Amino acid sequence: MSEHPVPPAAHLEDIGLRGIDHVGVAVADLDQAVDFYQRVFGMRCIRIEENADEGVREATMSVGPDPVAGRLQLLAPLSPHSTIARFLDRQGPGLQQIAYRVADLDVACEKLRSRGVRLIHKTPRRGTAGSRINFIFPQDAGGVLVELVEQPSADFAVH
Repeated sequence: MSEHPVPPAAHLEDIGLRGIDHVGVAVADLDQAVDFYQRVFGMRCIRIEENADEGVREATMSVGPDPVAGRLQLLAPLSPHSTIARFLDRQGPGLQQIAYRVADLDVACEKLRSRGVRLIHKTPRRGTAGSRINFIFPQDAGGVLVELVEQPSADFAVH
C-alpha cells in the first residue's frame, strides 16, 4: 500500500484551522480528576477557572512539557442543569469534545454556515483564558462535538 497525500478539494476554501487546541473530558469532580491526571500521567495543571456562561469549572492540563503543543481540558458541571451535567447523566465521564484552533473565528463560522454546517451559538462566546469559542452541532460533524477556538494572542499566556 503506497502512502500519498490526498489533495484538498479544489472548490473548498480553508476555514483557517491552525491545529488541535485541546481535547475535552467531562468529569464529575474536577479536583479528583486533576489529581488523577497529575499522579497517573504526570500532566501539569496550568489553569483552573469557572466559565459561568458555559456552566463549567474547568482545568487545563499540559500534555508534555510544552502546553501549547498538547492540552487536555477537564470539564466539571457548575450546576445540575449545565450542559456538562446533562452529558454526564447521559454518557458518564469521558471524552466530550475536540477543539480546533482557528485563525479567525468569525471567518471560520461564516464559511461553515455557508456550507450548511449548524453552529450552536449565533455569535461567539467567551472561552478559557479570554479565548472566543463556538461549537458545531455533533450531528453536523460525524457525531463529534467540535469546538472552534480563537486564542486572544499567539502566545496565549499560561498561568
